Amino acid sequence: MNYLKPKLFECLKGYSSKQLVRDIVAGVIVAIIALPLSIALAIASGVGPECGLYTAIFAGFCISCFGGSRVQIGGPTAAFVVIIYGIVQQYGLPGLTLATIMAGIILIIMGVCKFGSLIKYIPYTITTGFTCGIGVSLLVGQIKDFLGLQMESVPSEFIEKVVAYAKNIGSISWVTLAIGVLSVAILVLLPKLSQKIPASLVAIIVATAVVKIFDLPVATIGSVFGELSSKLPSLSIPSIDFAMIKNLVSPAFTIALLAGIESLLSCVVSDSMIGDRHNSNAELVGQGIGNIMSGLFGGIPATGAIARTAANVKNGGRSPISGIVHSIMLLVIVLLLMPLAAMIPMTTLAAILIVVACNMCDWRSFGRLIKHAPKNDSLVLVVTFLLTVVFDLVIAIEVGVVISAMLLMSRLSDVTDIKPWRYEGQEDVSPDEAEQLMRVSKEIRVFEITGPMFFAAADRLAAIDSKRYTKVIVIRMRSVPSVDASALRALNSLVDRVEKKGIRIVFSHVNEQPLHAMQKDGIFDRVGEANFRPNITEALEYAESLIK
Repeated sequence: MNYLKPKLFECLKGYSSKQLVRDIVAGVIVAIIALPLSIALAIASGVGPECGLYTAIFAGFCISCFGGSRVQIGGPTAAFVVIIYGIVQQYGLPGLTLATIMAGIILIIMGVCKFGSLIKYIPYTITTGFTCGIGVSLLVGQIKDFLGLQMESVPSEFIEKVVAYAKNIGSISWVTLAIGVLSVAILVLLPKLSQKIPASLVAIIVATAVVKIFDLPVATIGSVFGELSSKLPSLSIPSIDFAMIKNLVSPAFTIALLAGIESLLSCVVSDSMIGDRHNSNAELVGQGIGNIMSGLFGGIPATGAIARTAANVKNGGRSPISGIVHSIMLLVIVLLLMPLAAMIPMTTLAAILIVVACNMCDWRSFGRLIKHAPKNDSLVLVVTFLLTVVFDLVIAIEVGVVISAMLLMSRLSDVTDIKPWRYEGQEDVSPDEAEQLMRVSKEIRVFEITGPMFFAAADRLAAIDSKRYTKVIVIRMRSVPSVDASALRALNSLVDRVEKKGIRIVFSHVNEQPLHAMQKDGIFDRVGEANFRPNITEALEYAESLIK
């Protein structure tokens, strides 16, 4: 089980006091960065502000302890906002808790089954499409708080949300908008002056001070959610409702897949920054444990946060200790300073998420794919993006993967080719093969198959035909890497067809996987071992002996 060994154990070997100091400093700085983001993401997800902090504390601690990266920082991220909001609207907080725990279990299973490397098979067009879609949905979801619209509730569906905003646009609070614009200005301009100062924290301090000093009529966390508790939640095990579990399988799988993709992408980015190599399967297990603990202690889904992980690296973090310190620091803040968070203006939190959403929407990559990628890939990109925005992430990923798989099968079937084979000066033919092919008898028909033989290309075996004087058909399969059940069925049909005509069939250079599949299927015994030859020269010599 070494492939599940957490990075923490590896990092503690030869760990120095000098690195401990650096990890503590990095952990404290990352905690300051994570504080406003965790609160803002929780509110945007439709849950209480403290839920985001619980997530960063419990999930972040477990991800650092049991994960496969030296510097990964776990917690709530913007990628989950849309799907969490939908779950809360439909199933309430108990449904979200259950879905989070289910997603954690799925992630652990994925890690144990060594699925870490399979995440790379999710097409780039799908990840770009749903990431931009999430960014747009997240941005639109902040309009109410940013403008201070007087609305009782915001619909979960994108189109309904836009319609509701349009109906209530006359209730804009210009004071709230001014504080929001001030917050955005700080968030955009401050990083250009200094990368070391956390812009989101400065924006919160400045906006809160302005609202408090001038007693402005701006909604705050306290006015919306009431008094915030400085106590940690107790362990809460959700009731097992099999009907609810059935309904939440799809959202839970989407959370797990999204957590896996984002966390491993964050690991790849951080690896390039510190010159290390993460353990993908251990990382999935760590993410799973983190999500289970988050669900049990009142949190929301968590994953690796790329921006916070990068901040950790830039500030000297080089071991999971910095991630653990980040969680402990947030715990101290919850216990000592949580009531102060009630004064934070809602429009400032909305401004933070608007900037996060804009950074998520990598329109440069989106436009480049639309302009330069093959049309089929552009189709997957646009469909995934639109489905994410208009419907939800679950549908977007499901449809995107299905379309990508169908397009891949179409491309693979285009690669597969079956044609009559004659020597026409090919470079890959040896002199002996060339001589043999030039003097092959007319009673022998030679066909070469290139490319994988699977269900989308199996019907091409119909191209293997015979003349009235044909006595032997030679099928050259050196360029066939694999066959599936559909191809085997088509090969059996081919054997049926030629046997009825009294024609013998000879296979040349059958590779390992196709040969094993043909042996298992029974076609090997049916045709006969003697009719399987290692190369085209022996196959043609054997065919000549058959017609004589």
